Amino acid sequence: MKTLFFCLMSATALAQPLTYPETRQDKSVVDTYHGTEVADPFRWLEDDNSEETKAWVKAQNEVTFGYLNKLPKRDELRARLEKLWNYERVGAPFEEGGRWFFNRNSGLQNQSVFYVTESLDAEPRILLDPNTLSKDGTTSLTETAPSPNGKLLVYGLSKAGSDWQEFRVKDIDTGKDREDVLEWIKFSGASWAKDSSGFYYSRYPQPAEGAALTEANKNQKVYFHKLGTPQSEDRLVYERPDQPDWGLHAYVTDDGHYLTFTVTEGTDPKKRIFYKDLTEADGKVIELLNDFDASYGFIDNVGTVFYFRTDLDAPRYRVIAIDVTQPARENWREILPQTADKLDGVSIVGDQILCEYLKDARSHMRAFDLEGKLIRDIELPGIGTVGGFGGRRRDKTTFYAFTSFTTPGAIYRYDIDSGKSTLYREPKVDFDGSLYETKQVFATSKDGTRVPMFIVHKKGLKLDGNNATLLYGYGGFNISLTPSFSIGRSVWLEMGGVYAMANLRGGGEYGADWHQAGTKLTKQNVFDDFIACAEHLQKEGYTSPKKLAIMGGSNGGLLVGACMTQRPELFGAALPAVGVMDMLRFHNFTIGWAWKSDYGSSENADQFKALYAYSPLHNLKPGTRYPATMVTTADHDDRVVPAHSFKFAARLQECQANDGPPVLIRIETSAGHGAGTALTKVIEETADEWAFLHEVLGME
Repeated sequence: MKTLFFCLMSATALAQPLTYPETRQDKSVVDTYHGTEVADPFRWLEDDNSEETKAWVKAQNEVTFGYLNKLPKRDELRARLEKLWNYERVGAPFEEGGRWFFNRNSGLQNQSVFYVTESLDAEPRILLDPNTLSKDGTTSLTETAPSPNGKLLVYGLSKAGSDWQEFRVKDIDTGKDREDVLEWIKFSGASWAKDSSGFYYSRYPQPAEGAALTEANKNQKVYFHKLGTPQSEDRLVYERPDQPDWGLHAYVTDDGHYLTFTVTEGTDPKKRIFYKDLTEADGKVIELLNDFDASYGFIDNVGTVFYFRTDLDAPRYRVIAIDVTQPARENWREILPQTADKLDGVSIVGDQILCEYLKDARSHMRAFDLEGKLIRDIELPGIGTVGGFGGRRRDKTTFYAFTSFTTPGAIYRYDIDSGKSTLYREPKVDFDGSLYETKQVFATSKDGTRVPMFIVHKKGLKLDGNNATLLYGYGGFNISLTPSFSIGRSVWLEMGGVYAMANLRGGGEYGADWHQAGTKLTKQNVFDDFIACAEHLQKEGYTSPKKLAIMGGSNGGLLVGACMTQRPELFGAALPAVGVMDMLRFHNFTIGWAWKSDYGSSENADQFKALYAYSPLHNLKPGTRYPATMVTTADHDDRVVPAHSFKFAARLQECQANDGPPVLIRIETSAGHGAGTALTKVIEETADEWAFLHEVLGME
């Protein structure tokens, strides 16, 4: 048993020796990568079904919650989070078959409830309440697809946070479920046939017994489910046994004429686009775009003309049109050229092309006609992030949400013809955003790259280096971080904390080039960017090393793990959540193989060298004083399997200096990677994180 003695800022019962559970090491487990031997003594923790692993999890949680239970601010913070979270949240409504649908949470419901109404002015009724499906609120609604005639609903359910979904069909008039039940669905929606006779979806082969949460997910296939028939009779529409890594995502065009297939390979932004003419009884699948040379996002079709958002010869994206009767490249038309800002999202509503552009990670909107002529700039409520603007070519109204760091997401109705926005729903939250200010600054990374960073804090903040600061980042998979409202973050601000969000390379804020500059052999750029942001915050007087915490989840958990191992002296605390920590073996589990497009693979000699150089698990050094750390993961995370966090925490506890701060791992039960987590669990975990930071950063 290893005992660490650490001195905390506040004189509490916490300033006592902390004894960690003993973690067995199997010294015989050694792998050889391209001539380099790499020990993996905690390999046994990868078996989440073993009694030894379960005992280790229990023992670690006893230490962690024994510590957390003594934190003086924990109950107060949980109460404040519950109070702030207790407000009505309504999603943007959408229409199908003459009916309107939307999600609503009355306040502290674990899961949002799905409603239907005959018109926006009529009284809505509950169509599906997932809170009634499990006692602890851990069954979540993942998919809601009403049929074109408005009579039926396909809905997906996830249990305990798993990525696996089960599809069911509900009669909207009666509210009763039909007999249709579909299993082994992951990373798939449901797309109805135009006549509402059934729907298209994708599924994986059934995994081996006991391996559902760890087995690699490959050989996805597209099926058609005819209503009223068992899943075993579903018609196979498309498969590629010669390409087991392909992801196949089917979508019926709004006119019902075509079935489009978006073909992915892992998480690579590049796509293939195929289609099938549904008006032909024996229509073949046509490989329209099969070069895997760029990202192609199908927007809509006008007859035989397909519109796409693409980064082909345009790293910040553009819109092109392809007539499928003349598909040769010389016949392609550019509708909207690339601009200085990234084209982040496109929809066609009311025969207008509605475009969201990102300017330094902030949204602005423009409307064009179908030939690309500018109609207007769409005025937004302020500086922040929009979401929505969905609909069909025939629609004259659409809805969108607008949010910022200090403003909850309000819903607006947008009139296509006039270009006017009117407030539809505005949440009422017990938080005064006017007390805080948001600014955007640019840090200079190691190679001279300017890295944008948002900073939010109370007005009148003294830049004396003594402010507890939380720096958040992600930096991967072409994902953009933009301003948004968060109850958890609001409580952090009320505590007097500074919040900073870094827009790192590897993300999608500036397009394909920005993304590629943080992948594979250039992944170190992401960590350099984050470290530069931390140094900027300290140089400008916002904070100091003992007052700076870093936080990130999933790929962001990798970010935190890599930076705290490379520059442990730069941070006072670290919160790596559901992180990818073993960069040599991530591809062996569930969908991990799909991340090779961003990370590379230890199977490649050059990529192994790069991965090994920053892999958090493999760069921990005994006797080093690492920042106070609370690793968080969950037992049903089948995206980034918890073994990553288990092994990292075990090694970190082994390596932490004897006089170093605490190293804990918090393992949630009946939860997964994050999506669909019960609100009660979200509140509890956030309270634990803020109470932990309040203690180890010495906040008043």
